[in-house]
Order: sequence, then C-alpha cells, then structure tokens
Amino acid sequence: MGDDSEWLKLPVDQKCEHKLWKARLNGYEESLKIFQKIRDEKSPEWSKFLGLIKKFVTDSNAVVQLKGLEAALVYVENAHVAGKTTGEVVSGVVSKVFNQPKAKAKELGIEICLMYIEIEKGETVQEELLKGLDNKNPKIIVACIETLRKALSEFGSKIILLKPIIKVLPKLFESRDKGVRDEAKLIAVEIYRWIRDVLRPPLQNINSVQLKELEEEWVKLPTSAPKPTRFLRSQQELQAKLEQQQSAGGDAEGGGDDGDEVPQIDAYELLEAVEILSKLPKDFYDKIEAKKWQERKEALEAVEVLVKNPKLEAGDYADLVKALKKVVGKDTNVMLVALAAKCLTGLAVGLRKKFGQYAGHVVPTILEKFKEKKPQVVQALQEAIDAIFLTTTLQNISEDVLAVMDNKNPTIKQQTSLFIARSFRHCTASTLPKSLLKPFCAGLLKHINDSAPEVRDAAFEALGTALKVVGEKAVNPFLVDVDKLKLDRIKECSEKVELVHGKKAGLAAEKKEFKPVPGRTASSGAAGDKDTKDISVPKPGPLKKAPATKAGGPPKKGKPSAPGGAGSTGNKSKKGLETKEIVEPELSIEVCEEKASAVLPATCIQLLDSSNWKERLACMEEFQKAVELMDRTEMPCQALVRMLAKKPGWKETNFQVMQMKLHIVALIAQKGNFSKTSAQIVLDGLVDKIGDVKCGNNAKEAMTAIAEACMLPWTAEQAMSMAFSQKNPKNQSETLNWLSNAIKEFGFSGLNVKAFISNVKTALAATNPAVRTSAITLLGVMYLYVGPSLRMFFEDEKPALLSQIDAEFEKMQGQSPPAPTRGISKHSTSGTDEGEDGDEPDDGGNDVVDLLPRTEISDKITSELVSKIGDKNWKIRKEGLDEVAGIINEAKFIQPNIGELPTALKGRLNDSNKILVQQTLTILQQLAVAMGPNIKQHVKNLGIPIITVLGDSKNNVRAAALATVNAWAEQTGMKEWLEGEDLSEELKRENPFLRQELLGWLAEKLPTLRSTPTDLILCVPHLYSCLEDRNGDVRKKAQDALPFFMMHLGYEKMAKATGKLKPTSKDQVLAMLEKAKANMPAKPAAPAKATSKPMGGSAPAKFQPASAPVEDSVSSTVELKPDPKKAKALGVSSKAKSAQGKKVPSKTSLKEDEDKSGPIFIVVPNGKEQRIKDEKGLKVLKWNFTTPRDEYIEQLKTQMSSCVAKWLQDEMFHSDFQHHNKALAVMVDHLESEKEGVIGCLDLILKWLTLRFFDTNTSVLMKALEYLKLLFTLLSEEEYHLTENEASSFIPYLILKVGEPKDVIRKDVRAILNRMCLVYPASKMFPFIMEGTKSKNSKQRAECLEELGCLVESYGMNVCQPTPGKALKEIAIHIGDRDNTVRNAALNTIVTVYNVHGDQVFKLIGTLSEKDMSMLEERIKRSAKRPSAAPIKQIEEKPQRTQSISSNANMLRKGPAEDMSSKLKIMYRTYRIQARSMSGHPEAAQMVRREFQLDLDEIENDNGTVQCEMPELVQHKLDDIFEPVLIPEPKIRAVSPHFDDMHSNTASTINFIISQVASGDINTSIQALTQIDEVLRQEDKAEAMSGHIDQFLIATFMQLRLIYNTHMADEKLEKDEIIKLYSCIIGNMISLFQIESLAREASTGVLKDLMHGLITLMLDSRIEDLEEGQQVIRSVNLLVVKVLEKSDQTNILSALLVLLQDSLLATASSPKFSELVMKCLWRMVRLLPDTINSINLDRILLDIHIFMKVFPKEKLKQCKSEFPIRTLKTLLHTLCKLKGPKILDHLTMIDNKNESELEAHLCRMMKHSMDQSGSKSDKETEKGASRIDEKSSKAKVNDFLAEIFKKIGSKENTKEGLAELYEYKKKYSDADIEPFLKNSSQFFQSYVERGLRVIEMEREGKGRIPSSTGISSQVEVTCVPAPTSTVSSIANTNGEEVGPSVYLERLKILRQRCGLDNTKQEDRPPLTSLLSKPAVPTVASSTDMLHSKLSQLRESREQHQHSDLDSNQSHSSGNMTTSSSSTANIDDLKKRLERIKSSRK
Repeated sequence: MGDDSEWLKLPVDQKCEHKLWKARLNGYEESLKIFQKIRDEKSPEWSKFLGLIKKFVTDSNAVVQLKGLEAALVYVENAHVAGKTTGEVVSGVVSKVFNQPKAKAKELGIEICLMYIEIEKGETVQEELLKGLDNKNPKIIVACIETLRKALSEFGSKIILLKPIIKVLPKLFESRDKGVRDEAKLIAVEIYRWIRDVLRPPLQNINSVQLKELEEEWVKLPTSAPKPTRFLRSQQELQAKLEQQQSAGGDAEGGGDDGDEVPQIDAYELLEAVEILSKLPKDFYDKIEAKKWQERKEALEAVEVLVKNPKLEAGDYADLVKALKKVVGKDTNVMLVALAAKCLTGLAVGLRKKFGQYAGHVVPTILEKFKEKKPQVVQALQEAIDAIFLTTTLQNISEDVLAVMDNKNPTIKQQTSLFIARSFRHCTASTLPKSLLKPFCAGLLKHINDSAPEVRDAAFEALGTALKVVGEKAVNPFLVDVDKLKLDRIKECSEKVELVHGKKAGLAAEKKEFKPVPGRTASSGAAGDKDTKDISVPKPGPLKKAPATKAGGPPKKGKPSAPGGAGSTGNKSKKGLETKEIVEPELSIEVCEEKASAVLPATCIQLLDSSNWKERLACMEEFQKAVELMDRTEMPCQALVRMLAKKPGWKETNFQVMQMKLHIVALIAQKGNFSKTSAQIVLDGLVDKIGDVKCGNNAKEAMTAIAEACMLPWTAEQAMSMAFSQKNPKNQSETLNWLSNAIKEFGFSGLNVKAFISNVKTALAATNPAVRTSAITLLGVMYLYVGPSLRMFFEDEKPALLSQIDAEFEKMQGQSPPAPTRGISKHSTSGTDEGEDGDEPDDGGNDVVDLLPRTEISDKITSELVSKIGDKNWKIRKEGLDEVAGIINEAKFIQPNIGELPTALKGRLNDSNKILVQQTLTILQQLAVAMGPNIKQHVKNLGIPIITVLGDSKNNVRAAALATVNAWAEQTGMKEWLEGEDLSEELKRENPFLRQELLGWLAEKLPTLRSTPTDLILCVPHLYSCLEDRNGDVRKKAQDALPFFMMHLGYEKMAKATGKLKPTSKDQVLAMLEKAKANMPAKPAAPAKATSKPMGGSAPAKFQPASAPVEDSVSSTVELKPDPKKAKALGVSSKAKSAQGKKVPSKTSLKEDEDKSGPIFIVVPNGKEQRIKDEKGLKVLKWNFTTPRDEYIEQLKTQMSSCVAKWLQDEMFHSDFQHHNKALAVMVDHLESEKEGVIGCLDLILKWLTLRFFDTNTSVLMKALEYLKLLFTLLSEEEYHLTENEASSFIPYLILKVGEPKDVIRKDVRAILNRMCLVYPASKMFPFIMEGTKSKNSKQRAECLEELGCLVESYGMNVCQPTPGKALKEIAIHIGDRDNTVRNAALNTIVTVYNVHGDQVFKLIGTLSEKDMSMLEERIKRSAKRPSAAPIKQIEEKPQRTQSISSNANMLRKGPAEDMSSKLKIMYRTYRIQARSMSGHPEAAQMVRREFQLDLDEIENDNGTVQCEMPELVQHKLDDIFEPVLIPEPKIRAVSPHFDDMHSNTASTINFIISQVASGDINTSIQALTQIDEVLRQEDKAEAMSGHIDQFLIATFMQLRLIYNTHMADEKLEKDEIIKLYSCIIGNMISLFQIESLAREASTGVLKDLMHGLITLMLDSRIEDLEEGQQVIRSVNLLVVKVLEKSDQTNILSALLVLLQDSLLATASSPKFSELVMKCLWRMVRLLPDTINSINLDRILLDIHIFMKVFPKEKLKQCKSEFPIRTLKTLLHTLCKLKGPKILDHLTMIDNKNESELEAHLCRMMKHSMDQSGSKSDKETEKGASRIDEKSSKAKVNDFLAEIFKKIGSKENTKEGLAELYEYKKKYSDADIEPFLKNSSQFFQSYVERGLRVIEMEREGKGRIPSSTGISSQVEVTCVPAPTSTVSSIANTNGEEVGPSVYLERLKILRQRCGLDNTKQEDRPPLTSLLSKPAVPTVASSTDMLHSKLSQLRESREQHQHSDLDSNQSHSSGNMTTSSSSTANIDDLKKRLERIKSSRK
C-alpha cells in the first residue's frame, strides 16, 4: 500500500488527474464535497477546476466516471465560470457517457446537459447534441434525442431552437435502429405539442406508417398551449414574481408571454429553398408567346410544377413574372389566365418578401382581370392577389389599387373592394395609418353608393374591416357624410369581421389570434408591423400555400400604451371639435342680435353704430370687458362678430375704435368656441386692415387667434385668396408677412403647398417690390419645412428673381425650423408623444412632400424608349437616357408609377460604357428627388443595384453611386434598405471596392437610426469576413462599422454570431467585439427627432442635408459626359491601375465584373505599323506555323497587352474554352462602338482568331466565325483594305477551316471568304485559295476549287494569278483526283471558265489525259451553255456590283448572315446551274434581269437603303439623262440636257414625296400617298405629276413587294395598318389611272412590274383572312380593269405578254398567276376593235414572236392547261380579223422570222381569205442556205480569221483586212471574233470597231451625214435601261452573232422602244459600236432601269476608290463599251453628279 500513501498526500486537483483510478475516485469525491461547500458562485476556487471538468465526465473507469459526473453536475450548477466549459464537457458527455450501459450514467449526463442549458448555454449544448446524432453508435443517438426532447419539454420552444432539430428528423425516422426511430417519434410528438401543424410539411415525406402513428399520437395531445416548466437563470427571478402574481389571480402577463412563443417557428423557415429558374424549360419564353394555346399551356404547366416548391431561392424572376403577367392580362384563353395566376400565387408564396419588388407590376393587371366572370378564374386571381399582398405592404400597392377602384366594370370594383377588405384584415392600427386609410375610404364611399348591389356589399365589408382594425376613432372622420342606414350596415359588417377573428381586439388578441388557424405563424425575425406580412397560412395536411383568406387575420396590435391612448383621445377631441365647427349654421342677423343682447350690455349694442367716435370707442371698451368675463361655453361667437361687423363694421374710420374692434375679435377667437363660419364673417375685414399702419398689428393678432381656433391651413388659405382678390399691394405684402410668422409659430403641418405656390407666383409677378420681397421671405420660411424641392416650382422665374429666391434659401440653409409655439393644445398628440408608432415622424415629412403636385409620367415611358435604353448601340442607349432625364426634369415631381423604367435603368447600371453608368446614376438621383418618399417601393429593384455599382473600379463612378444611394436614402429612410437579405447579399460579394464603400455608408447611416429591422443581423457574418479581408481598406471600414452594428444588435447577438467562424478567426473577432463594445455609441434618443417633429413633419431633417451633396454630385457627373475621346486616351493609365488593384482579391475566375469598364481595344498610335515593321525586320516571329507553338502565343499576348483591356486579355488567353466564348461575346458587343480600336488591333485580332481555328471546341469556332462575318461586314462598311501582313497571317488558316467536316462551318467560312473580297482584292485572294487546293483534306480541296470557280465567274479571268494559263493548268490537274467531289469541283470550275472564255480554255489548260479530257468535254456539253464572248462584261459588271454594295453596306443591318454581294453571287450561281439544266436561250435572255431583281429584294428588305438610295437618284431630276420614256425629240447636240431643269421646285418636291412612298415605315408611306392623292384629285394640279409616273409606279410596286414580303410576315405589326396602306395605294392608283393623259405615260417595264404586284396581291391568301381583306381584293380588281383600259394600249399589251412568258417560265409561279394574266389578255382582246388603231402592231408582233420562240407549239402543248395556247391563238386571230392581210407588213421589227412559227401561223390564218405569193419559197431557200453555212467547221473558221487579223495588223493591208472582216462577219453572222480581239490592246480593239463602222456607213448608207459623236453617246446612254440589244436582233437559229447589216434595223427598234418615231432616222449613225453583246431581255423592266441608274451613279462616285477595278473605269456603265469620243459627255455627267453631291452636303 506504499504507493497508496503517496497519492493520498497530493492536492485534490492532482488526484483528479492521477493515473490510478482509486486516486481519481478519491479526487472526484473530495471535489464534490468542496463544490457543495462553496457558497459564493464567483469564488476563485471554481476556476482551479476549469480544465478538469471534462476529465470528470470522460473518465475511462465506469465507477470513477459516475462519481465524476455527480461532481461535474454540482460544478455546472453552482460555478459562475462553468459556462466556459460547455462545449468540451457536453461533447465529452455525448461521446463517453451516452454510450455507457449504466442507466445512472446516462441520467447524469442528461442532467448535466440540461443544467448547461439552464445557465444560458442552450445553443452550444444543442449544437453538440445535434453533432451526436451523426454518431455511428445508435445508443448515443438515442440519448441525444432523449436529451433534446427533455430540454424541449422543460424549457420550451423559445429556448430550444426547433428548426435544426426538425431538419434532421426525417433522417432519424429512416434509421435502421428501432430505438432511434421510437425516440424520434417521441421527440416529434413533443415538437408537435409546441408548434402544432407547422411540423406537418417537413415530415410529409417520411414513411406513411410512421406518419400515421404520429398522427394518432398527435390527436391525443391536449389542445391547450404548453408552458415551460423549467426556466433559465435569468428568467427564474421573473418566474418567481409571476407566481406571486398568479397566486393573486392575475394571468394577463403570463398569457401574453405564452402568446409570444407560438410564432417562434415558421413552417417556411424550416424548408430548404429550391432554385427553379434554371429548371425552366429552355423554350419557355418562346412557348409562352406561341400562337397555339396548347403550347402556352404546356409552358405554364411546367412553371406550375416548379412553383409548387414551398420555398424558392431568391433570384431574378423579372422575366418570368413579366411573361406570367402578360398571360394574365392579355391571354384570351381563361383557362390559361387561371393557370398563370396559380403560378404567380406559387411564386409569391415561395418567395415571400423577395417577391415584393414585382408586386407593383402585377397587382393592377390582376385587379383589371377580375372582369372575368368564370368562378375558377376569379378564385385563382383572388388567391394570387392575396398571396402577392403578403409579400409587400399595402402602402406599396395602394396607388395601383386606388387607380383600379375607379374602373367602370362592377365585377372589378367588387373584387377590388373584397381584396381591400381581405388586406385590411392583415393590417394593424399602425400599418394602416390615416394617410393610407383616407384615400381607401374615399374610394370605398363611392362604392357604397354604386348601382350594383355586389359592389355595395363588398365596399361595406371593406369599410367594416377597416373599422374593426383601426377603431371607430380613426375611421369616423371619413364617414361624416354617410347616412345612418349605411353607417349601421358598416358597423354590422364590422361585427361580422370580429367573428372571423374570433376574439375582441385588445391585449388578449395577441395571445389568442393564432387559434382559429392552426399553424399560423409569423417569421421569427420581422419587427412590429412587418410580422403580419410574413404570415402564410398552411392548411392542416400537406403544405400547399393557401393564401390567407378569411380564415383568419394576423394578430392585431394591442392598443397603444397609456401615452398613446391619451394622445389618441386628444386627437378625437380635436376631430370632434372640428366637425362641430364645420357644421355650425350661419345665423340670420336677427338671431345674432338676440343672442348678443343676452350677453352684452344694452347700451353697448345701441352705441355700436353711433356717429360719434367717442361713443363708439366707449361701446368697444364695454364690449371688451364683457367678452373677457364671458365663459367659453356661453360665448355666442358668431353673434358677437356679427355685431362687430355691423355698420360701420370694417369701414370704421377712427383708428382707435378699429384697433379695439380687432383686439376684441382676437379675444373672441381665443376665448370662445370659434367656428369657421364666424371666421368667414371677420376675415375679409381683417385682411382689409392688415396693411393699415396703425391697425395692421391688431389685425395680425386677430388672424393669428383665428388661425389657432380654426387651424392655420384653412385660415391661411382664406386670407391668401382674399388678399390676392383685391388690388391693395400693402395688404398683400402684409398678409404674406403674417403668414411667414404664422408658419413659424404653428408649424407646417397640413398646409396646402399647391395653393400657396400659385399665390406666391402671383406675388412674385407683382409690380410692387414690397409684395415681391414678402413673397420671397415667405418662400424662405417654407424652404425650412419643404426643403430644396420647393425651388423646382420657381425654375421658370426670371433669372434676377430666381437669384433673389436662391439667396433667401441660402440664408435658411443649415437652420432647423423652430418648434411650434401655437396650435399645440389642439393637436397635442403629435407634439408630446411619438404618435401611435415610431414611424409617425416619417408621415409628417411625407405630408409636406405629398402636397407637391405630382405628374404621371408612366405614359411617356413607352416601349420604344425602354428598348432604346437597352439598345446594342451605346449612342442610342445614351439618347434613351437623355430622353428619360428630360422627362423627369420637365415633370419636376412625379408619381411613383414609372412603368418599365426601373428594369431598363437597372440594366444600364452595369453598362460596359461607364459614361452611361454615371448618366444613369444622375437620372436615379433626379428620380429620387422627383418621386420623393414614394421611391421606397423601388428600393429593392433599383436601389440595391445602385449599391452594386459601389463595387466599380473607377473612383468617380463609385462617388456618383454613393451620392445616388444617399439621395435615395434621404427620401426613403434606412428601413427599406436594411430589410430583407439584399444588403447582406451585396456585402457577401468579394469585391473590395464594394465592401469598403458599403461599410463606410452603413457606418455613416447606422448611428443616426433609432431602430433597425432585425434583418440587419444577416449582414453580420459578412461583416466578420470583411474584418479579415485581404484588403486593408476593407478591414478598416469593417472595424469602423462594428460599433454601430453592435449599437443596434447588442453585444450578445454579435458574439453569438461568431459561433460559425473558425476558431482562430473567432478569437480575433471576439477581441475586436470587446474593443468595439467600449466604443459603442448610445442609440439616438427620441428627442433627436422632436426638434422638427411637433409640427408633424421631419421633412427638414430629410431634405436639407441632401441639397448640397445632390447638387455637387449631379454637376460632377455631368461634367464627365462631354469628352468620350479623353476617356479613351486615359484608358491606358486607368487600365494599369486597375490591373494592380485587381491583384487584391486574387480570384482568378474574375467572379466580379471587376473592371470591365472603358474600351476593350485601346488605340495605340502607329501601333500596327510598328508591329509590321518588327515582323519585317525579323524582330519578332513571323506568323507562320502548322500548329501554334507556345512562343507564338506568348508573343501575341505581349503584343496585345498594350492595346487590349487586361480583363479581356485574361479571358482570351484562358485555358478554358468558355472564357474564349465570353471574350468573343464581348468583342461582338463592342464591335460597333469601337470601330477605331478594332481596326487598330485588327492584325492581333485576326492572329488570335487563327489560334481559335486550332481549338477542338466547335462552339468557340462557330462563335469565332460569327464574329468574323460581322467584322468583315464592318470593315467593308468602313472601306478598309486588309494589309498584306494581315492577309498572309490570317487567310491561310481560314482556308484550313473550309475543309471542316461540319457543313455549317464550311458554309460560314465560304461566306467569310466572299466578304473578304470586299476588303482584299480577289486577285490576291486567288493564290491563297490555290494553295488550299494542295491540301491533303479532300473536302478542303473541293471547296477551294469551288471558290476559285466563283472568283473567276464573278471577276473574270484577270483574277487568275500568276497567269490564267498557269492557274488553269493547276486546276485541271484535279480533274484526275481520286475523290469524286474534288473531280466534280475541278470540272465545274473549268466549265465556269469555259462559259466566260470560250474555247480558248482548251489552249490554257494544256494537255490532259484522254480520260480527263473526255470527262471535261462531256461536262461542257452537258452544261450546254454557249460561251458568251464577253469576259470584259463579266469583269466590269461584278466588281461594280460589289462596289455598289460596299457603299451601301453601312445601311445593311448586321442581322442577315450574308451581305448583298455574297447573296448576289450565290443566287447568280444557282441561277447558272438552273440555266444549264434548261438549255436554250430564254434563260440567257432572262439572266440579267434575274440578277437585278435579286438586288431589288435586298434593297427592299433593307428599308434604309430604299429610303436612302431612291431620293438620291430622284431628287435631282436625273430622269432627263436616264429615262428612255422621257427623252424629248432628240436634236443633234453634244451638250447634255439643260441644267436648270434639275432644280425646278415642284419636280424635286414630287421626287421627294415619291421616294417616301417606298419607305419601310408604314406611316411615312401613307403620308406620302395622301399628299400625292391630293395632287391627283385636283385636275389643275394633276399635270404636275406628268413626267413622274414611271417613277411613282416603281415606288408603288416596291412598296407592294415590301408589304408582301416583310410587313405581312411581321407579327408585331397591326394588320389594320397594312390594310390602311393597301387602301391608300389602291386609291391612289385608281385616281391616277382615271387621268388618261397620265396613265398613258407608264412604260412597258413599269406596267409589267405593276401588274405583277397587283396580281400577286389578289392571290395573297393572307389578305383574304383579314376582316377587310375581301374589300381590298375587290378594289384591286377594279384597279386592274382601270389599268388595262387607260394605259397606253401597246405598252400594256406588251407588258402582259412578257409577264405571261415569265410566269410560264418561272417554276415557282403558281398556275393561278398565269391564269389571271391570261384573263387580262382576254380583256385586252375584247378591247382590240376599239383600240387597234392606236396600237403599235410591229411591237406587239415582235413580243408575240419572242413568246412563240421561247414557247414553240410543242412546248405550249405540254403545259398543264390549254389556256396559254388558246389565249395566243385568240389574240392572233383577232389581230388578223381586224387587220387582214396587212398584218404581214407589221413584221418589220422581227429580224429572223424563222425563229418562231408566228409568220407561218399568220399565213395559215390568212389562207382562208387569199392565196400566198411566191415570196415564201425564196425565204425557204435562204433558210436552207444559212443552215449549211452554219456547219462550216470551227477549225477552218479560226484559221481564216487569224489570217484576216494578220492583215489588219500589217500596215499595208489594214484596209483590205478590215473589208474582209466586214464581209466575213456579214456572211457568217455567228462568227466569234472576240477571242482575237481579247488578246489585243484597247487601242487596237477600238480601231477595228471604228474601221468596221466606217465600212458599214460607206456601204449601207451612202448618202448619210455623219453626225457629232456626242449624240451617239447620248443615244447609248438612253439605251441603258433597255439594254442594248435584243434576243431577236442578235441571234439566229443557233443564237450565234449576226453581221453588222442588222444594226440599222436595231436602231429602229431602239428608237421605237424609247418612244421616238423613226422618221428622222437618217440623222443617226448606226450603233455598230455595240459589237458583240450577250443576249439580254427584250423588255427592260423598271428594275433594270433603276439598277442602271444606281450602278452609273455609284460607279462615278466611287471611281477613285477602287484602283484594282480599273478595267471598267473607261465605261460609263457596265453594260457597254463606249467609244472614246463619248467620254467628254460622261465627264460632263460626272461633274454634274459631283456638283449635286456637294450641294447636298
């Protein structure tokens, strides 16, 4: 036992730690004794054991442990330091005691835990126990649950937090261990005892058997509310007192206490929030707009399922709410309306407060939808609006509700009243203040007099509810005019409401309110009036959020405590008094005399009107004495003042008498019950005397006394209106002075600012300076109360006056209004206590502001304005913002309803352009001042986003944001900002700028507040993280703010919140808290506000401080606007700074938009040039690789760093592809706004994009190609040319992508290549693409070959580099490729060349293998296309087209994926391919037209272009030059048509109006049409249109086509608009075609297009579906008839024939179309007998000839219908019948009659009447001969021609050679001499042409006089619209060329076509110059006319810009080669055009 004795000697604490169990046992026993002995809980003994207690409970020896537990229990119970051990001891108990087999140990463990709870450590204990539930040992779990259950049972749900327990319950029910499940059941029953049905929803998903068992147990529970049986130490003393009280029998307080406990837990709080926005179907927003209701229903059902989640995560629901609102408001299907309403209900219930910001948008829509009668819709809407109400306050939606109350629809009125009634139920006396009650009562009073009984009933119910909620006192003043019956009815309703509530109002209500609705709860944290709104009413059973309907209201606030009560009684007496005074009847003079004589001495009354002033004076003295002695109740005030006013009354001449009189009035007013009736008797007199030098003061005193009796507002208004209705300036100025003083004495409450302002304005305009001065003084006093907003009303005054007013205001600045000294007795409440609620002071302030007249601006916030603000282009966004600023400025003060503006402005707060962000902030400041306190409702949706801007990296933006937030807070107070989670969410963002600014702001604002919403606690965790932020500034600001948070939340709460921190952080934060506790300021006391309060308003406190900062910040932000360039230049330095700043929050992911401001590309002067130099000088790597190596990427990064925004560069070189996508998206956004920057960095951008081509991610590639398309469109608009460096480092990599397997990508790359030709010459592109054909990738080879073909086709052979021969040889190699597509592509390319170049191809491609050659020949044969000998035309025409396009490009929108040129080429190619399949000439004939029409469509779809181009052409009467129809009788002259015509006024006006007819804007078009219609309807004016008819018709059918293609397809457009436009067009046309002289001016081409348009319109099925569609079609019918009858018969007949031909050719055309054209032809046939003499038969027969040539009889017979052939026969038959044999003389215009069967057909018809002459047989032989000629072999021909050209080339034989060539051409008209001319010089070509012409003139027209060349060019220009030659004139049977002999004939045709007669034909040289041209259409459609004009104009304008297109510079138009002599004339034209251009600039 030796060692025993050793430990026995040790002190107790060492024994406790000994390794021998006996020693420990002994130590614990001794400890226990010591603990029991210590009496003082603060004894130092306790501290010795602090570290040992854990060992007591965790001892490894079971016996020793038991003793240790006993000792520990005693320690915890008695030691004051025990709390410090809670965590370790309880965790020891859980892990080492609860698993012990001994029941005693477990019991002691539980006791220790409960004891810790008793000493206020409940939270820690609960935390440890909950951790224990995760233990694997079921024993421990069971014990933990049991401990929790006992704790709950004993301490109640107030101490034990149920939320965390309920969260783990479902898991416990799933446990495998039965013991755990049983224990879980027991605790569930215990929890149910405390919170009842709130427990149901969280347990919905447990096993049904368990749920059933629970239900059974729950039913057994007693219904009485449970009470805690054990109390915390702090509560125990209270409890003791309570027990004493109870024994005395008072239960009130205790009851109250219990009542508080129920709302502790809210079912909502127990739920997990679900995120649903991301789960919305992808196509939701499209589907919800779908036309089919089923699709819309699907979309809504998807949402309905999602919103069934009882708690939703906060997010941006604006779009979803907007979509649902639209369905509710506009959907015609009521089922969907109900469904959308259900979705809104779900959202509101799931989001609660967070839905509040959307409430304002939705409420009016729902209320207005109550017009629906269907019960299910009404019910759904009711549920929705009730749920929404709970998310907001009545105040916020009051405006919307009041607006709907005036609706005419009785159901809407009824439902609105019912809604108001239900809403009132949720209110308390404090949340339903008078200011709110007043407008509602006014509206409801109208309803109780409504004709509809249901509206009356609903209004009674609402008023009854109001009466119930706020008591009769508050409501009675509003019910003064209601008759007794109705009052009774309201009271009756009020009593019914009580039944719903179930209990009387009063203190008890609070306790028992919750009974009727089991489980009604309020959110634990809401303060005062707020908790009522958080209430949701779960039905018993599964939680589906039923909105709180009549089932029960919220707890009503008990009556206010004594002072409040006293105050309200005071109020009552005042009101009562007032009402009594108001109704005092006006007494007659007799009654007054009678009453006065009863109280005044008889002598006094007799002497009143004595003529002796002394007697009158004596009388007054008696009068005064009598009044002084009279009792208030007996004084007949009205009678007395009547006596005083009795003659001489106020006309009293003696000043002493008058002074007495006025003094008596003051006495009566002070001593008696003075009514307004009495006041009105005397006021007039008082105002009249106020300006009197001697009596003025007395008058003022009297008025002040009256003001005290009758309230200042009323008195002042009366006095002002009286003063200003008379002329005396002294009175006016003194009245104003009196009022200034009175306001200071009485305060400002209740004064009508509006009324005064108008009087003050009158005073300011007065001529008398004294009046003006007084007015300004009065304004100064008003300024004290109203604040800076007062100035807004006087901004229109003259500057001098305004400066005086400002000076006065400045004097007042900084002063606070004096405390009112008068008028207090009557309204003591507002002076002595805080009203009925702490919020009262606000109301006073609001009153002042509410008096300001507010303008409704919501109608000005149009959708256009909103879309402007959100436009892609920053300039348009800026315009939108400017407009908004203008609207607000103009309105001064505005109503809170501002439509969609908040969402639009919110978007601009994160604008990439910082100048716009600042402008938005300025607007938001304006908005705050303009809207006043009403801006509260926008805090959540607009105010919080302003706080986000505090995180901006730019200092000035942050400053502006801070000024804005302050301006807002000024108006709203802080409560709105601190409520909810929004502020804490902002603080959570890890942005150092945001954190420091926000904390600084809170540190400034919090100390001034008396109370804050409990939500402030939510900011604390983030505040703690700020205390440890990396950024020093953030830490400092957080430390500064700490004491102010503590001031409101208290140290305890703050310390408690550290629980969640890491241990190290926790210690630091706690230390800081201790420090802050020492510095914690006291809350500001109530009197702080009282200075400004007694007059009922704290406005000055609100307004004044704002004035200075607001002004400053506004001016500073304004200054920032003007110079965006400067901002750009500064960009570099600011970037650098931001880059440093950014390191602070080293978040690589750039979570915050840290510094995404400013331009993304920085313009570095000469940066690009320097880079090119570096590359040339080999200072950097040349961009050339097969795959990009790291050094290339690094090099690019370095080069970019100087000119690309840092944040963008990080995105661009990020390793994750999603960042690349982001970067591309940003680049697309900035493309338009930063053109200079993009062009400056273009080489780098292109290089970076080449890197993206090597990425494997398709989405990046697609995005990159999308960007490239936009980029090259932009470059061509800017007329930029790629440098060699840019091209060589980009094009090869782009060509790699043309071989991508994905079709979409290949298509995009081809589109980009197409566009590149506009910024980089095609000839230089060619080698790059050629290189691409050598790739190993067969797809790439094929695509490159295709592209080469397109280049040759578009630009001619000149693009082939280095020479056509070499290029073609390389292409031909691919004919033998092993891949089929490559072979085909190579063949197609060579066929293309063949089509351009003819047989020479075979020379150029050199020798091919036999197989390849045969394939090629086969392909050429199959393409069956005659090589047109006009490569020059190709080269000319294409570049010119592209050129014109690039000039247009800036008008093209970025939308279409391909621009004009590429579309044009693609269409052109497809056309070519079709042409091959259709072999024959008609196609060739149509080719050009097709191409032009295509472009016209482009122009039409792009309204801008139409508007721009047309006026440009038409404005200056260029018609003289271009239009064939208008050419005057030509005389021989070299000068161009006279110049003055161009500026004749009417003509240019008409031109302008006509140009507007084709406008894309419907209204513009309609206006233009009405103007033209006016002209046409007046006969005298109609002539002005002469000469403009074609032009007008062109504009009209362009508009028709625009409607057909664009407007009709546009769903957004109202169809009525289109119908209106149609009727205008048709009306105009009918007017036009009634005037025959004008109708005949329409040319063939135009008529053809017009008829095409009209027939298309008649067939448009979309029109038939419209209401007035039938009417339109009938009008069109009528119009067509008019056109057929009135037009020039030749022109219309010709037009119809061509139209028929086209429609039969076009595969797309409908048979119905052709049928209608034929019907028109039949109608013409019917008219022929009358019109035959006016018809040019030659021309008609030529048209028929061409028709029959295109459609031989066989082909016509193949048509589905026989109509065409019958129509033709009928026409010919009629002509034969009318003309007889003479008809054969009219075939003069047909060159080769054998090409069609026309002549034969006519002859057959003639046969019946006469025999044929022999001439025909001659013709036959001729025909035969020509056939034989044709067959002469090609080889011979070539040799022969070569011989001739040799001769021409030699000096001696030139003439002979030319003669031979002439003969040869005459003989072989089909000979192709083009190849021989092609290789020669331009000079040689024109020499040959000239020579041939001379020979022709000699041989053909011997006696002809050669005329000046000028005219020849004149005629050529004339021919442009009807291009040069016709099919018939140049083609014989095989379509080969005809010799020069036909040119004479051709001229004749041309002249005829141009409307000139052929008589003076000899004066003209034949147009031999037009040597060999391809086939072109016979009738120039108006489109062609338009285009030839366009191309000429554009070409001359842009000649100098495109050097690589010189080949076509020598030609005036792409369609012809003019002889050099005509250039003079063209120069003349150019000069004129230049002049026109410059004059227009």
